[in-house]
Parts: sequence; structure tokens; C-alpha cells
Amino acid sequence: MPIMITLDKYFAELSRYRGDELSAEDEELIGTAFELGAKYHEGQKRANGDEYFEGHCIPVSYNVAQIHMPAEMIAAGLLHDTLEDTDLTKKQLLALCGEDVCTMVDGVSKLSKIKYKGNERHVESLRKFFVATAQDVRVVILKLCDRWHNLETLEYLVPEKRERIAKESIVIHAQLASRLNMGKLATTLKDLAFPYAYPEEYAKTWAIVESTIKHGSATIESIFQELHPIAKQTLGYDPQMDKRVKSVYSTYQKLTRKDWNIDEIYDLVALRVIVKTREDCYRMLGAIHGRWQPLPSRLKDYIALPKPNGYQSLHTTVMSGTGLMVEVQIRTMEMHIKNEYGIAAHHSYKNRSEGIGSGSFGWLGQLSTLNELNLSPDEYIHELQSDFFETRIFALTPKGDVIDLPYGASVLDFAYTVHSDIGDHAKGAIVNGIYRGIHTKVESEAVINVITGPKVRPTIKWLDHVVTSQARSKIQKMLKST
Repeated sequence: MPIMITLDKYFAELSRYRGDELSAEDEELIGTAFELGAKYHEGQKRANGDEYFEGHCIPVSYNVAQIHMPAEMIAAGLLHDTLEDTDLTKKQLLALCGEDVCTMVDGVSKLSKIKYKGNERHVESLRKFFVATAQDVRVVILKLCDRWHNLETLEYLVPEKRERIAKESIVIHAQLASRLNMGKLATTLKDLAFPYAYPEEYAKTWAIVESTIKHGSATIESIFQELHPIAKQTLGYDPQMDKRVKSVYSTYQKLTRKDWNIDEIYDLVALRVIVKTREDCYRMLGAIHGRWQPLPSRLKDYIALPKPNGYQSLHTTVMSGTGLMVEVQIRTMEMHIKNEYGIAAHHSYKNRSEGIGSGSFGWLGQLSTLNELNLSPDEYIHELQSDFFETRIFALTPKGDVIDLPYGASVLDFAYTVHSDIGDHAKGAIVNGIYRGIHTKVESEAVINVITGPKVRPTIKWLDHVVTSQARSKIQKMLKST
């Protein structure tokens, strides 16, 4: 049975998701991919009975478009399952759609070819997933968009499979999106998975959120309306403004840390002001504090000191006068795009050779370290979560470079993250002006100057003082060589 959507209708929908018009060259490539996918997936069905291409591949391409990916990635989204599930060959795909599309579709296919069973299958899938991340992040973005649509259609799967996919999506896929600073995608994945992963907790959280928003809606709207003229007077123009309610899953996480007391969550509702310049951010902050009383402990300057993933914004929480605390986020449009789409907004998605393993995303190159360690499946997952997905802290070198570390990391972890030679010869550090030993736990925002000695060498006891797989691997390698 042929698909029901026409190419013209598809392009109209695609433009709506992208928010802009495609060039003639882009339309030609995407049109070729569309016709190719429709031809080779013809007759294939999904679990809910829908035509596979129309019911899955097209929605995946819409997801790719929503995060502002280029035409090559949209085409790859349309064709991401062709090499795995159809008779289309790699040679044919290369000839018809070019090297970029072929490389990405092939990369997605390789991620799906797992021969192991049970927990070993799960771990091997993760290994391939993270190797692919380091090699070509575009492939992983495609897989995240694929997972996004799969979560939207979880209801058609058996309960056991629904729960497994949902929990995996929260623990791994959403966390990876977050580390890539793709905040919008991370939030989407968590909120889609939450009802299936933890249905009772979801229902409880949603009831609390719904009640709080209902009772505070008038206050929120009042502040929002009052903020408009204040912003225009302060800046000389109308900035872009919007309201957002904290995601259900993020609210749940905070509620569990606050004994389910919603009154201790101050950012349930946030107003966002998007201005033209960095200087305007601080001018707007002053104007807000001149009108509403801020909570000093809730003022966060992520512009001067960005989060390790590159996130930038000013956050302040103000008292509304009615008892409701409201968070206001202030950022430039450039910051906003980077915060929402992260690495998708980074220039390197167009050219894999342009610094994908450096700067805010330098940790991508560290993922391969895990594969150098002889770890059991359970150990691998533990290391993965502790190294890359648990609560992060960031410390600074004397030059101001931000070093991203997992919670519980030591000065020795810091030293090895800066450079393996510094780690191998570390004998202590000046931490915020005070001498500390290599075993000292690192606190966020600490300035650390590692002290080295030419005669210092790793000992087996060093393994007791590190939590990162990178440091552990380097220490073990040095111990074997001596």
C-alpha cells in the first residue's frame, strides 16, 4: 500500500517544523531521500499497524528538523533504517544521496547490529553508542531523534518492553542529550519516558504540579505582563519573552530531594527574557531586582561561568508578593539557541573535523577510555554513569579553563583530566590558595594549580583516590610499564 502523504505535503510540514524555507538544493536531496525511503520500505508495518515509512521514518525526520539540523541529516532521518531493514545497498545510497547521508545511515545501522543477549546485549549496545558519539556525533543525534519518536509510540508495545525502553531512555539517552547541552531534547525524552518508567511517581508529581500552577497562574501572568514595559524601558526595545513550567520529570527529581515539599521548589515556573547583547542581560537583571525582591541564594551567573556543557544564562528567583517564587532567566538569542540545541547548534555538525572533541564537548573523546578497560557489563554501566552522567562539578585551572568532573572526583582526577603527564607526576595542588594533597575531593568552582615532581610516579594506592575511568586507566597503564 502506497503512503498517503505526498511530497508537497511533506515539505509543507517540514518547513513548519524547521521554521524556515529550504533551498532548491536541499529540497532536491530530501526529495530523493523521501522517494527512496517510500520505495524500499513499501509494505513494511509498525507494531501499531501503520506504514513503517510514513509512521516512523517521516516523524523521525520531523524531529531532526525541529532541532535545526541541516538537509543531509533530515535526509538521513528519512533513510535511517533502509540499510538495516530493506534491500537498499550502501553503494546505491552513496550514488543517490552522497557521502554524508550514506555515512550517517551506515553509522546508525551499525549501532543497531547487536548479537548479544540480555545484559551483555545492553552493554554492547551502549559501547557502540558511545564509540559512535566520539567518532561522529551526528549519528548519535539521529539515534536520539529515533528514540524520541519511539517513546511517542510506546503505548503499542508490551508493558515489559515499554518499561525497559523508558528507563533506558531516562538513564542513558536523556542524560547524553543533556551532556550535549541539547536541553530541549533531554527534557522531551525524560517527560515522554516518565509515565512508562515510573507510572505511580508520574501521577503523584503531575497532580502536585497541576494544582500549584492552577493556584499560581494569576500571579505568574501578572508578573509576566508587568515585566514587558519594564524590559522595554530598560532596553529600549521589546525583548522576546515567554513562560515555561518546569518539566514533570525534573520536578519529580527535585521533589524527591525535598521530601515532596513543593514549597521548596522555586523554579517550578520560569519567565524567560531573550535580549540582544550580553550587556543587556545584566541591565535587565538590575531592572528586575529593582522591581521585585530577589532571593540572594538563588542568583546564578552562568554567563560569566558557564556550566561544563556550555549552558549560559542568568537565573534569578524573585518574590511575587503572593508567596509564589518565580524564576526569571535572562540570556541572548545566541545563548538561547545553544542552550536549547547544544551541539546541534555547534558549527562542528557541518564538519566533523572542527573541534567536536574539544571545548565544552571535550568529554566525547574520553568515552573511548571505557572500552580500554576490561569491565564486566555491570561495571561498565556503573563507570559510564559515574563518569559521564552523574551530578557534575566543575573546577578551574589557574588560566580559567573549566575542567568537567563527576561528583566525588579528587585532585588526582583533576590532574589526569588536564593532561596524563600532569597526572603521572602529581604530588599535590594549590586549591583556592591552600596546599592540598592529591586525594583531596574537588569542590565545584575551585581554582586548582597542580604541583608536579619529576621523580613522582603512580602507585597502586593512587587507584583508591580516583573515580574517573580516564585516571584509573592511565594509572594502571603506568603501573604495568614499571
